[in-house]
Amino acid sequence: MAKKKARGLTQLGAHSAIPDQPDKALLERVPNPSPSADYVVRFTCPEFTSLCPVTGQPDFAHLVIDYVPGKWLVESKSLKLYLQSFRNHGAFHEDCTMQIATALKKRLLPKWLRIGGYFYPRGGMPIDVFHASGDPPAGLWIPDQGVPGYRGRG
Repeated sequence: MAKKKARGLTQLGAHSAIPDQPDKALLERVPNPSPSADYVVRFTCPEFTSLCPVTGQPDFAHLVIDYVPGKWLVESKSLKLYLQSFRNHGAFHEDCTMQIATALKKRLLPKWLRIGGYFYPRGGMPIDVFHASGDPPAGLWIPDQGVPGYRGRG
């Protein structure tokens, strides 16, 4: 059976190279099949990487993205490619986290978005970055992001 591409999507079902920078990545979206219902969508990226803009050394993080969709859902393959595009991108932890939040808010216009960037230590200090677009819609079950605080080796 031939694969059918969803209308307007260019990456899903096709070979897609990892963009070398976030500004070259294409975040694709699809219509939300349940726009009148409020529900939480979670993406977890336990192997996020970027580069320190000063030293060029790699930084590693566990990202958790929660959002309540409005009219649009992010297409997951395009999100994966977008997040992978940071691996050669030099930016501080705070900038990486906020670039992702800003791009998702701009493209999806979600009712609510929260991102946790749990960066592993380099230089002896972990840095965690959190952002929420405001208060979530009332009555939603929003689980804890499930990433424990850094405790070292024991």
